[in-house]
Amino acid sequence: MAGVKKDLGYDKEGFKRVMRKRDYMADMSGQFALGLMANLVGQLQYFYTDKVGLAVGSVGVVLLIAKIVDALTDIWVGNIVDHSKGGNRKYYTWMMRMAVPAGAIVVLMFTVPIQAGQFAALAYALITNLLITAVIYTLIATPFAAAMVVRTKSQSERGSMGVFRAVGNYGSGMIIAIATIPITNLLGGTQSAWIKYGAVIGLTVILLFLICYFNGRKAEFAEDEGSAQEEEDPVPFKSAVSYLFRNKYWVIVLVFNLITSVTNGIVATSGAYYTKWIFGNDNLVGIMGAAGLLSTAVGFAVSKPIISKLGVQRTVYAGLIGAAAAAGIRCLAPASFTMYLVTSLLGSFIQIPLMCLYGVLLAMAVDYNEYKYDKKLVAVSSGAIGFGSKVGNGVGSLILSAFLMVGAYDATLEVATTSMRFAIYGFANYLPLVLNLVMFFIFTRFDIEKKLPAMRKEIEVRHAAKKNDMP
Repeated sequence: MAGVKKDLGYDKEGFKRVMRKRDYMADMSGQFALGLMANLVGQLQYFYTDKVGLAVGSVGVVLLIAKIVDALTDIWVGNIVDHSKGGNRKYYTWMMRMAVPAGAIVVLMFTVPIQAGQFAALAYALITNLLITAVIYTLIATPFAAAMVVRTKSQSERGSMGVFRAVGNYGSGMIIAIATIPITNLLGGTQSAWIKYGAVIGLTVILLFLICYFNGRKAEFAEDEGSAQEEEDPVPFKSAVSYLFRNKYWVIVLVFNLITSVTNGIVATSGAYYTKWIFGNDNLVGIMGAAGLLSTAVGFAVSKPIISKLGVQRTVYAGLIGAAAAAGIRCLAPASFTMYLVTSLLGSFIQIPLMCLYGVLLAMAVDYNEYKYDKKLVAVSSGAIGFGSKVGNGVGSLILSAFLMVGAYDATLEVATTSMRFAIYGFANYLPLVLNLVMFFIFTRFDIEKKLPAMRKEIEVRHAAKKNDMP
C-alpha cells in the first residue's frame, strides 16, 4: 500500500489517489456490460412489433409495467446492500453472482413464443423483462453505481471514473445501434437471427462482468487504511427513504435521470422507426452509428477538459441546451437525411460530457447525506440512478407507443402514412426539445458544487471530534 501511495500521491484537494489505469479499464468493462444489457433492452420495442408481431399498444403497457416494478426494486436493493457486511468490496460481489444469469437472460428475452398466441407471448415478454431489469440488472447496477462513491474520495478520480464509465456505456450503445439491425438482417432478419445475436452479446456480458469483479475484489480503496473503513450503522428502510426525499440534491439527481432516460430511450428506439419509415431503409441505423464513432471519440477526448473548465453545473447546462437546440434544428427539415444525421451527431457530441457526470452528481448527493444526516446511505442513494433510468425508459416506451397509436401505426404497410410520419416526428424531434428544456430549468436548483469543499471540511471536523471522544 505504501508503494501505491508514493506512486499515485494525492489530488489538489488532498485526497489520496487510488486508481490505476487497469482499475479504470476494469471499471469500464462493468459499465460496458451493463450498457449492452440496457441498450439491447432498448431494442425490444422494435423487435416485439416488427419481428415478433406483438400489438403496439400492448407492448407499450408491458414495457411500462416492467420498468415501474423494476424501478421500485432499486432503492430496496440499495437498502439491502447498505445493511450487508463485507466492507467496500461487497459492492462487487453481486457482479460475480449474477454474471451467468445476466448472459442467459439476454438470450431468453428474444425467445418469445409467438406461436402460442398474443397473450402467452406478452406474458413471456413481461416475465423476461422483469427478470433482466428488475432482478438481474438491478442486483448488479445498484451496488456498482455505489462503488464509485466508496472507491475514491478524490473528485478528480471520480470524474475520470465517470468518463470511463460513460465511454463504456456510450460505446456499448454505439455497438448495439450500429450492429443490431444490419447483423440480424444479415442473419435473415427473423426471430431466430435475433436469438443468435443475443447469444453472442450474452457471452460478452459474462466475460466483462467477471473482468470487473476480479479487479474490484483485489482493488485498493481510499478508506482501506486503519480503522477508517467501518461499517455504517444500518438505517431502517423507511428512515433511509425519508432522508433521501428530504435531500433536494438527491431528488434532482433522481428527476435528472428520469427525464434524460425518457429522452435517451426514445431517441435510441426512434432511430429504427425513423430510418425505416422516413428514409425507407432501417439499415441506415448502422450507417449513422458508424458515422457517429468519430464525433463520439472526439467528444470523450474533450470531456475531461470541458468539465474541468466549466465545472459540473455549467457542463450539464451546455449538454441540455445543446441537445434541445439540435432537436429544434431537426424540426425545420425533418425529412432530410443530412439534417437528421448532422443534428443527431451534434446532439450526441454535446451531451457526452454531461453523460460523464452521472456518477459525480450521485456522489455529491451522497456527500450531502453525510453532511446533513451523518449517514452516507451509499447504496440506497444509488437507487436514484437506477430508479430514474428505469422508470424513464418505461415511460419513454409508453410515450413512444402512444405516439405510434395516435399515428395509427401499421407495421405491415410498405410506405408510411402521413399520420405515421407526424407521429415519428413528434417523438423523435419535438419531444426531446421540450424535455431537455424542462430539465435545464430543474437543474438550476443544483447549487451544491460551490458548497462542497466547506461541507467536506465540516464532515472531517465531526469525524475527528468523534474519534477524540472515543475511550
